[in-house]
Amino acid sequence: MKNLLLIILFASSSNFIKAQDTLTMRSGENIIVKIIEVGSNEVKYKKIENLNGPIFATLKSDLYLIRYENGSKDDFSTIGKAANTQELYTQGYNDAIKYYKSYKVTGNSVLIASAFPMYGFMFGGATAALTSLAEPSDENLDYPDMSLMKNEYYANGYKTAAKNIKRKKILTNFLTGLAISIGSSVAIAVALSPH
Repeated sequence: MKNLLLIILFASSSNFIKAQDTLTMRSGENIIVKIIEVGSNEVKYKKIENLNGPIFATLKSDLYLIRYENGSKDDFSTIGKAANTQELYTQGYNDAIKYYKSYKVTGNSVLIASAFPMYGFMFGGATAALTSLAEPSDENLDYPDMSLMKNEYYANGYKTAAKNIKRKKILTNFLTGLAISIGSSVAIAVALSPH
């Protein structure tokens, strides 16, 4: 009876061991997982010890090999790291153009400060200079996917585009506010001048 129980335990444990996928990272680390999806840039998976838990993702460029439960393999050793880094940078840059909208508060404050009659250049100029030098803060980046922002190349592309967008908006609003300030200053001067 004990032998039968041992055989059943061994058979069920060998099925469990076979029913898993293994990610081999470029760093040499092996992670035992259940693959959910192999996308164009990343692989989504669940940790084998928590199949009801969260879905994790890793970039294909960080992988060396995937060994599937059925014995087949996907080899990622030939993926060019340099080409992939440029693609990720470009994707981040393009995503910022599409998603980054938090510059509007800063841009509007520069517009309002610049529009003050007679003092717009001073108020708006100081506000524009201070805000255009500051990097957009992480909580204001409006990025679409946190897992992508963990990749330094994607994040650099996204942050570079966000900074450029913010600077352009600040400059545009400064010049618009300055035009309003000059126009209103001239109107005030004309109204106050004796005829």
